Amino acid sequence: MKGTVGELGEFGLIRELTSRLTTTPAVRVGPGDDAAVVAAPDRRVVASTDLLLEGRHFRRDWSTAYDVGRKAAAQNLADIAAMGAVPTALLLGLVAPVDLPVTWATELMDGLRDECQVAGAAVVGGDVVRGDTIMISITALGDLRNHEPVTRAGAQPGDVVAVTGWLGWSAAGHAVLSRGFRSPRAFVEAHRRPEPPYHAGPAAAGLGATAMCDVSDGLIADLGHIAEASNCRIDIRSGAIDIPSQMNDIGQAVGVDPIQWVLTGGEDHAIVATFPPDVKLPARWKVIGEVLNPSALPQVTVDGAPWTNKGGWDHFADIES
Repeated sequence: MKGTVGELGEFGLIRELTSRLTTTPAVRVGPGDDAAVVAAPDRRVVASTDLLLEGRHFRRDWSTAYDVGRKAAAQNLADIAAMGAVPTALLLGLVAPVDLPVTWATELMDGLRDECQVAGAAVVGGDVVRGDTIMISITALGDLRNHEPVTRAGAQPGDVVAVTGWLGWSAAGHAVLSRGFRSPRAFVEAHRRPEPPYHAGPAAAGLGATAMCDVSDGLIADLGHIAEASNCRIDIRSGAIDIPSQMNDIGQAVGVDPIQWVLTGGEDHAIVATFPPDVKLPARWKVIGEVLNPSALPQVTVDGAPWTNKGGWDHFADIES
């Protein structure tokens, strides 16, 4: 294998990347043709796309290429699951400098492939192009399997709000890395490689979830999307959310109340959903709040009061708590 992508060339790089891929029964035509063909038994396709830019979404001194691949796939496949769909396929667009080591690109593909395998999907194609900075574009596809999609617009007053997955772990890991440390390892790894509960999305749809979203921008911000789309108010009970002792320790060390990470930290890709109050939820779901009629208060409150601290991620406001 040649040392850089420039030395290997576009088509050599494509051959090297695609040689590492696996497939699934849903893939009818994989990489190597003008386009892929993926089975869609439901006759509807759920699709999501995302961009990751070096220096903004990942740093090579913090994360390996394999980590970046796992994270890039996870954040897109989680969007599919949060619609109540089963992930089926992923497409990659890669912008790479000519001096990028080929091993970085192949390890990226290994990460994408392995995260797809966790979700039951496969990388089915993509494109590579020369550029000055690494940029990764991901498109994920999914199948509803004859169920209706669970959107953000169905929450009703009286519904309970429940979450499954991690909250605040990635933000705590980011705080650790920002200060030049690499431990506690569990939180650093949560930032490098989120672990979305993929199967919980379709399962929630089967349980009768009325609205659903993955927690990518922060719990308050993402519940705000549900509240706005559903024209309701959502109140979070902070005492219902467990905060691990190690997260408390990190918070004390860096001078941050960990509830800030839990409520406003994104990139854990937990799944939050609203359910009718009579639904019996499995143990993996934790009830953390309720849906109320809209009022003059902000659409998401914490313990009945507005959340006054900054929180959530907005790319164009350039603010991250």
